[in-house]
Amino acid sequence: MSGANREEVEIKLPVADAAAALDRIHSRGFHVIAARLFEDNIVLDTPAETLRSAGLLLRLRRAGDTVTCTFKGKEIPGPHKRREEREFQASNFHEALAVFHGLGYAPSFRYQKYRTEFARENEPGHVTLDETPIGTFLELEGAPEWIDGAAEELGFRKSDYVLASYGRLYKDWAAKHPGAPADMVFS
Repeated sequence: MSGANREEVEIKLPVADAAAALDRIHSRGFHVIAARLFEDNIVLDTPAETLRSAGLLLRLRRAGDTVTCTFKGKEIPGPHKRREEREFQASNFHEALAVFHGLGYAPSFRYQKYRTEFARENEPGHVTLDETPIGTFLELEGAPEWIDGAAEELGFRKSDYVLASYGRLYKDWAAKHPGAPADMVFS
């Protein structure tokens, strides 16, 4: 997320082999800045899905002892996923969920992942390795030029970029896998 304007710029890159992706990340000089951690994400919406239909997102995330409330604005068209992002920490996951429930927002989708975060010193971006129930993805977030350069350095082309959310990716995956659970969770 860039500084004062709070705009998130990112892409996802699907990877077939997490170990090979880790080797590639390390060989390019990236180091771990946040160790592998389990994340449980709850997307909130009204019963009529007013946020989703407006292209907005309200999310509550629990990662270790940290609870983060996130708002994401409408996507700005382009070669990278761009949107306003606002976040704050809450001290209690269940109380935060209760506050949102009191405002008319209830869980509409849940997704889980294991995330490890990497960076190189004095660079305007970072790489995450996301291990999800539907596959492994790298997420590159930072300045657009940095994203393009880092993606190329890691062996990817612009045609590899995925701009879809994990919710959209899961919905597409579930359509090909009859009997998939409603949420993207580990069994």
